[in-house]
Amino acid sequence: MQALLIDILSDTPRTDEIARPQNLLAAMRHGSLNGGKRLRPFLVAESARLLGGDPKAALRVGAALECIHCYSLIHDDLPAMDDDDIRRGQPTVHKAFDEATAILAGDSLLTYAFDIIAAPETTLPDRNKTELVLALARAAGAGGMAGGQALDLQAERQAPDEAGIVTLQAMKTGALLRFACEAGAIIAGSSKQDRERLRLFGQKIGLAFQLADDVLDITSDAATMGKATGKDAGRGKGTLVALNGMEWAEKRLEELTTEAVDLLAPYGAAAQTLQQAARFVANRQN
Repeated sequence: MQALLIDILSDTPRTDEIARPQNLLAAMRHGSLNGGKRLRPFLVAESARLLGGDPKAALRVGAALECIHCYSLIHDDLPAMDDDDIRRGQPTVHKAFDEATAILAGDSLLTYAFDIIAAPETTLPDRNKTELVLALARAAGAGGMAGGQALDLQAERQAPDEAGIVTLQAMKTGALLRFACEAGAIIAGSSKQDRERLRLFGQKIGLAFQLADDVLDITSDAATMGKATGKDAGRGKGTLVALNGMEWAEKRLEELTTEAVDLLAPYGAAAQTLQQAARFVANRQN
């Protein structure tokens, strides 16, 4: 994945591009090549593998998704949003460069994601590409991740109830994780049933990912997390952990893990890696 992202973000302009400003490329690299778990591309690759999809195409779709994820982090860290100085143990893009360059780096990663999927190098039928572009656009847009970020900002002014928190988190965090799992089925050209099963699996681990994140925001530290902790409480943001307590959160994480693992039971031993990923999401330390 890292090698593919490095190639994608090369200095050389691609077909129909005029030039690639070096400072902008440096900011894009800073925001996307600085570590991270690469969980979303991993889920794309493993979901595609489970259903017999083309691994090379899956890698490229995973890279596209990672570009969108990294763009969201760059913008999320801006002073107008969460105002963070550290991401993955390094200065955030607007600190390493400047705010305008950070905005443009995020914009460029977002739009480049769709370039990657549509490009001839992604060897999939046009119908599959169209389905991927549509699903990713909806997962990243106003009804998905970006809309969830808007609700998150609104939550600083007016704390949502439990149902509102679940909706916010399903959009801000869960939408891209749902797409990551569903994308494998789209790449493989699988049945509607397989696609829905993988989508539900992604939904479960999306809920678990955010719940684990909320727990870690309370129990972990900045050195372990690679970013500031304790910010939700400091800003008065409502979380499911704050509403229901740590004991409830630990029990709910177990439930979500079991539900996710059980969804993949029909695939037998072939699904073990994805099932282990569900456990990792719930039990991670950063």
